[in-house]
Amino acid sequence: MAYKNLEEKIQASGDIVKMLRNSQIGAYVYPVVAPEFTNWRDEQRGWRESCVLYDQSHHMVNLFVEGPDALKLLSHLATNSFKNFSINKAKQFAPCSHGGHVIGDGILFYLAENSLVYVGRNPAANWIQFHAQTGGYDVKTEYDDRSPSRPMGKPVFRKYYRYQIQGPNAEQVIKKLNGGPFADIKFFNMDYIAIAGRKVRALRHGMAGAPGLEVWGPYAEGEEIRAAIIEAGKDFGLVQVGSRAYATNTLESGWIPSPVPAVYTGEKMKAYREWLPETGYEANAGLGGSFVSNNIEDYYTSPHELGYASFTKFDHDFIGKEALQKMDGKVPRKKVTFAWNNDDVTNIMHSMFAPAGENYKFIDLPLSNYASSSFDAVMSGGKFAGASMFSGYSFNERKMLSLGFVEEEYAKPGTQLTLIWGEENGGTKKTTVERHKQTEIRVTVSPAPYAAVVRETYEGKWRHAAVA
Repeated sequence: MAYKNLEEKIQASGDIVKMLRNSQIGAYVYPVVAPEFTNWRDEQRGWRESCVLYDQSHHMVNLFVEGPDALKLLSHLATNSFKNFSINKAKQFAPCSHGGHVIGDGILFYLAENSLVYVGRNPAANWIQFHAQTGGYDVKTEYDDRSPSRPMGKPVFRKYYRYQIQGPNAEQVIKKLNGGPFADIKFFNMDYIAIAGRKVRALRHGMAGAPGLEVWGPYAEGEEIRAAIIEAGKDFGLVQVGSRAYATNTLESGWIPSPVPAVYTGEKMKAYREWLPETGYEANAGLGGSFVSNNIEDYYTSPHELGYASFTKFDHDFIGKEALQKMDGKVPRKKVTFAWNNDDVTNIMHSMFAPAGENYKFIDLPLSNYASSSFDAVMSGGKFAGASMFSGYSFNERKMLSLGFVEEEYAKPGTQLTLIWGEENGGTKKTTVERHKQTEIRVTVSPAPYAAVVRETYEGKWRHAAVA
């Protein structure tokens, strides 16, 4: 049945949680980019030991915001300060609902006067566009949506190509490309470098725990730039990373990519739900995991729980400010990494060879999420202790890991907890869920970021603040 908008679909469903837990959208796909260029194990090793090329051209939205009120609009939605935000800088952008819970996040790039672009997943882009269209701001937007998950052989076109050059040898590759010294760009600042005789925009970044750059330009030039990067990287062990390994780098670096967008409840959010289409992300996203509540708000997360407290600033008016001020000073839940017990993981894998009905939920490698957002219950002696929200395997750490949060009393590294793996009653009706039994996995509370090299060298302060 067709509905006019998200609000109408919610009202017809009668149960928001059930609607999302039984979504038929299928797996979250990182589109277009080849699954593997070599093998995902060596591709993971690449960002730790040599240098990698990430192709980010397809899985994120580019939302361009231009006009005299561009900064006014974005500051009104942002929890972080815009006081020192200026042209050629970038910042993380994690807007909240009126209730102070995160809608989504991504990166804002300040391109030129009155011209910015948000790059990230759909929920935050949609929130920006809604306010641009309905808030009386003097701005215009251009929504360059992510590439189709299954293009089925049809040509794919984007506004920009977007690549990252990361890893211990990234600096040498960039020097060779630029024909001179590594560009003197401060962390999360932008400038230009030369690649294949072209002037290319670059952001100083560091996803792999070492200095690197994110570069972008017109999509039509993408293959030429890629070829130049690959050629320059031959002497430095450059590895192209496919879509299977790409998302798992965050297990080592500590960013939780896909919280449940806090849009499904609240009278102040109703106008937004009526604006959101029935065909959009929010109306069709899948929610997976062992934690079950009939209240969707139990799946919402605050900036504190995602590790963003360090850049939540109350020096400006923004949506959610009052709610976050009430939370401020209270003992928050802590973002952590859960290190899974090896024997429990191999026991689950062994069950794939058991008779029908005796198997546990399949653990896919290297990325084990089977819904748009994951929420597995983490317990202590039968008591809820936290939630696991993003899981997978790190060949660098030789460990199954997941990111999530725990209550303050369980946040000390080394604390032993139990993760409930699999869904209730044999599994929900999501297309990614086979019939299975639930089981328990012993997990050890560990720092976020998990990888010592990232904790010790990454320049992003919020990642250091997240260490329990």
